Amino acid sequence: MAKVKSNGDDHWLARPENIRLVWWLFIAVLVATVLSDLAVEHKPKFGIDGTFGFAAWFGLLSCVALVAFAKALGAILKRPDTFYDG
Repeated sequence: MAKVKSNGDDHWLARPENIRLVWWLFIAVLVATVLSDLAVEHKPKFGIDGTFGFAAWFGLLSCVALVAFAKALGAILKRPDTFYDG
């Protein structure tokens, strides 16, 4: 990835050197959250919800399923660009 020089007038979140730092902070928080699952005693109501990191992988799979559903629904309901012409 090419380095882009900032002129100093950008918002601190728009500066390229800070974007990488923010990504690493997000990743560190996510890893800490999943690892904290080891310190919690689980009382599963179903068999699978007692597995390690259940909330993380279930949330990811749910998000992927919702995006796929929205894409499919958009493809079904799509109208041509000239739908409202004439």
